[in-house]
Amino acid sequence: ASEARRHPPGSLFASAKKAVRETETEDLSTDEALQLVQRVFLQQAGDPPHVVVFAGINHGDGCSRISVAVAETLVKNVRGSVCLVEANFRTPSLPDMFGTTNHFGLTNAILSDDPIRTYAKPVRKAANLWLLSSGALKSNSASLLSSERLKERLKELRSEFEFVIIDAPPLTQYGDAMAIGQLTDGIVLILEAGATRREAAQAVTADLRTSKIPILGAVLNKRTFPIPEHIYKRL
Repeated sequence: ASEARRHPPGSLFASAKKAVRETETEDLSTDEALQLVQRVFLQQAGDPPHVVVFAGINHGDGCSRISVAVAETLVKNVRGSVCLVEANFRTPSLPDMFGTTNHFGLTNAILSDDPIRTYAKPVRKAANLWLLSSGALKSNSASLLSSERLKERLKELRSEFEFVIIDAPPLTQYGDAMAIGQLTDGIVLILEAGATRREAAQAVTADLRTSKIPILGAVLNKRTFPIPEHIYKRL
């Protein structure tokens, strides 16, 4: 997946194929999630990325479910703790996936001075996995994602947890993921097979490179196999 950093703009779809085997549902299989975790986090030469944004090109690419699968897989393969952050203030969904509440989260942390871990909730289904939900949302909450205070809070998260995975809004509709990405170690792009337009993916890739945000990998989600799989693998 780290190869995506070196791909020219026109080859993002090719890098997605290399990053992880495509899946026909919104959920990564166990093997697919492990493969992505290994390539993005565990097999890096030198210091691996510790704070990573996951963002779809468009709405409905399955980014939140992939973020959850990656976080749950990562925490099983490292000794330290992992924090999954809900930075999608537009359509937050992570608390529902874990059966918890959305209040008292990231927005509250940005607007207060209590330790960042105060706002994170332990996820019962996985030891050492924590959820920082979006918190109380108002019409102007998205502006907090480009605040200096967010930068300070992300530094705290980096020191408190071994890995931080940030679920962000789609890149073509909002600038949130781009703003957050500049404060992290890089971004993993989520593309939807048969829906994400090549031109949109190329434009997003160009913007990320202009902003000097490393593209750590890409996932081509919801892939079906209209041709035999053994032939598809040779393409």
